[in-house]
Amino acid sequence: MNKKKKPFLGMPAPLGYVPGLGRGATGFTTRSDIGPARDANDPVDDRHAPPGKRTVGDQMKKNQAADDDDEDLNDTNYDEFNGYAGSLFSSGPYEKDDEEADAIYAALDKRMDERRKERREQREKEEIEKYRMERPKIQQQFSDLKRKLAEVTEEEWLSIPEVGDARNKRQRNPRYEKLTPVPDSFFAKHLQTGENHTSVDPRQTQFGGLNTPYPGGLNTPYPGGMTPGLMTPGTGELDMRKIGQARNTLMDMRLSQVSDSVSGQTVVDPKGYLTDLNSMIPTHGGDINDIKKARLLLKSVRETNPHHPPAWIASARLEEVTGKLQVARNLIMKGTEMCPKSEDVWLEAARLQPGDTAKAVVAQAVRHLPQSVRIYIRAAELETDIRAKKRVLRKALEHVPNSVRLWKAAVELEEPEDARIMLSRAVECCPTSVELWLALARLETYENARKVLNKARENIPTDRHIWITAAKLEEANGNTQMVEKIIDRAITSLRANGVEINREQWIQDAEECDRAGSVATCQAVMRAVIGIGIEEEDRKHTWMEDADSCVAHNALECARAIYAYALQVFPSKKSVWLRAAYFEKNHGTRESLEALLQRAVAHCPKAEVLWLMGAKSKWLAGDVPAARSILALAFQANPNSEEIWLAAVKLESENDEYERARRLLAKARSSAPTARVFMKSVKLEWVQDNIRAAQDLCEEALRHYEDFPKLWMMKGQIEEQKEMMEKAREAYNQGKCPHSTPLWLLLSRLEEKIGQLTRARAILEKSRLKNPKNPGLWLESVRLEYRAGLKNIANTLMAKALQECPNSGILWSEAIFLEARPQRRTKSVDALKKCEHDPHVLLAVAKLFWSQRKITKAREWFHRTVKIDSDLGDAWAFFYKFELQHGTEEQQEEVRKRCESAEPRHGELWCAVSKDIANWQKKIGDILRLVAGRIKNTF
Repeated sequence: MNKKKKPFLGMPAPLGYVPGLGRGATGFTTRSDIGPARDANDPVDDRHAPPGKRTVGDQMKKNQAADDDDEDLNDTNYDEFNGYAGSLFSSGPYEKDDEEADAIYAALDKRMDERRKERREQREKEEIEKYRMERPKIQQQFSDLKRKLAEVTEEEWLSIPEVGDARNKRQRNPRYEKLTPVPDSFFAKHLQTGENHTSVDPRQTQFGGLNTPYPGGLNTPYPGGMTPGLMTPGTGELDMRKIGQARNTLMDMRLSQVSDSVSGQTVVDPKGYLTDLNSMIPTHGGDINDIKKARLLLKSVRETNPHHPPAWIASARLEEVTGKLQVARNLIMKGTEMCPKSEDVWLEAARLQPGDTAKAVVAQAVRHLPQSVRIYIRAAELETDIRAKKRVLRKALEHVPNSVRLWKAAVELEEPEDARIMLSRAVECCPTSVELWLALARLETYENARKVLNKARENIPTDRHIWITAAKLEEANGNTQMVEKIIDRAITSLRANGVEINREQWIQDAEECDRAGSVATCQAVMRAVIGIGIEEEDRKHTWMEDADSCVAHNALECARAIYAYALQVFPSKKSVWLRAAYFEKNHGTRESLEALLQRAVAHCPKAEVLWLMGAKSKWLAGDVPAARSILALAFQANPNSEEIWLAAVKLESENDEYERARRLLAKARSSAPTARVFMKSVKLEWVQDNIRAAQDLCEEALRHYEDFPKLWMMKGQIEEQKEMMEKAREAYNQGKCPHSTPLWLLLSRLEEKIGQLTRARAILEKSRLKNPKNPGLWLESVRLEYRAGLKNIANTLMAKALQECPNSGILWSEAIFLEARPQRRTKSVDALKKCEHDPHVLLAVAKLFWSQRKITKAREWFHRTVKIDSDLGDAWAFFYKFELQHGTEEQQEEVRKRCESAEPRHGELWCAVSKDIANWQKKIGDILRLVAGRIKNTF
């Protein structure tokens, strides 16, 4: 046996053997293995097949039906309870009993499914949420980055590098064919090796490179079949100068092709070429085909109805916008021939024609239309000389004397004396024009103006402006007692002539009088019309809205007149007196305010706030005795009033009359004892450093008012000031006010101050249990952990706090600055969505812009904050600090003045300074500076 022969050769292949399978080859089946494809209508091989089985399609249908009847007895289709899928009796008939049984079983299945549906859906929902928490989507992970895409500028977007190319280096960097010019040394070297060189024959340059001096054109006297000018015997040197000459000659020949054969000058004008191109560009934005269609359509309209003016005007304007101005002029002039009585066609022709031609067109138009006011106005506009304009307008008034427009245009060009004469004639020609009558009245003297207005009322008895002008005339000449009569007479006369008195229109006229300085007329109009058309029960509400509207329109005298009339109708309404007093305080003088308050307390002696406003006005003016007398009168009208007692005490203490203040407080404690009176008594002794007396008063007060938290706080603060921490803790703990947030905060801060962090934390947890959903307590808990250096715990507590108080602005404002700098903007957006109009959130956003050095935006948000809540002292302090760093002196002074007028009383930083015993006599401006000085730019 040959050893080189393999033992398996000649043996049959094992079962399932596929050649080449080990190296990745797979077996395949060809058409030769399964036979040719056959159509469904092809006959079968059996020539004796029965009907219904004689085609390939019949056999396939039979085999498919047989397969459907066979049951699927695969193990994967077996169930221990149901057995194999499918019905055991699927081949049997389906009767009505079977249908009823199936319906019953389906109802049972549905009932069982509904019993478990809620639990199943809840379980599936929890599983999905748990899965999403463990494996969040990429969309959720990058949501904050997606929000930041809105801030990406176009330059930053374009500077983003492209995605890397995945191809290999040869595909990414294909090597292009490089063409390098041959150096002169190469030519010189090869010319030296041979007898020929490349150069340009001078004769070729002389004759344009086409003709040669030799007969025969292409034949040369030299052997070798070389053409002249290309290969000539030379000295072996490359003449580059001659190559340059040949190039210049070729360029001259090409330029000569576009030259004029007669004059020898070029046809192309290099300077006017671009101008001509611009003139060829149509100034419209439409398509050329659309223009052709429009032109064809308008031509059809003109031919169909040549006496239709709009067709000629539209055709001319179409040619104008396409740049064919002369065609447009020709069309419109033809339109004037076809429509000589059309005013619009003549005006369009005057517009399209140049200056002198336009005048001729207008003159022609006047001959055809001597009554057209618009054509006369156009003729006057075309004149540049004033005398020519006057001449045109006077000629027009001869033809059209009843045109108000022509009279007004003519009067505007005249001097006052001539204008008065013209207006005298104008009102005779146009007696129904109110404007002409009023213009004449303004130019006349007082006596003549009265006569003119009387004539105007006779000619136009239904116009209110004549009456109002008459009232203004009387006021301007000092006859104010007639103003009221004229306005009342106007209302009566207009009603008699059937004119409806429109209240809104008269109020607008009154506001115009106010702006013109006619105060008496304005007030008379307001008094006359303010009550027209209003139901009795709506009077007060409507009048207050009207007053606010007038203030918004800067018509202060109108608002003052409304308040005066409302006070006459409602003399005992405290709210109306208050609104009027605040109006005078903000927009009036001190004298007007005091006069109003004197009348107010006479009509409403029980309104304590009116007495207090009067006393404060006197005190601010420096008249302390007058303030005392007002308060004495207030005591008589309101005996044992707590507010008046405390106002009197404040007046004395602010003026350093401490003994008088003590006596007043002693009287108040005996005659009208209240918790606030005792609190003020304790504070007076405390600020005077009478600690012993303050403690005694505090103990006495607590025996009567043990549920007043401020007394317990003052007791603890006095002990804390004396460094008696145990007694201070005892005072805070004894306070029977479990719902007083400041008391809990003082106790927690005391424990933190002495180093008992755990106890402080426990106190805050206890306070949160007794006062759920209290943002102040949550905020203190967060800050406690943050001050202790436990930032993770602080963030966790903040998350819990926002869950319990999702709409707390003070928590959101703190949460913004707990985040790292990149996430603060996203947090601020979330905060604004939850608390859009909360001043703390707005203040936090302003501080955020400040920290990013966006000065303009920060200033805008500070303005928005103090506008929403002017009582928040912290906002004013941050605003003032901001202006100290980035604003001018005027801006700083403006913020300080606005703060002093707002008189803020609240705010964490503000109260810490204003309620400090050392600052009890400080003014608002001083407190503002102190708070701003304490602010550090740590954000």
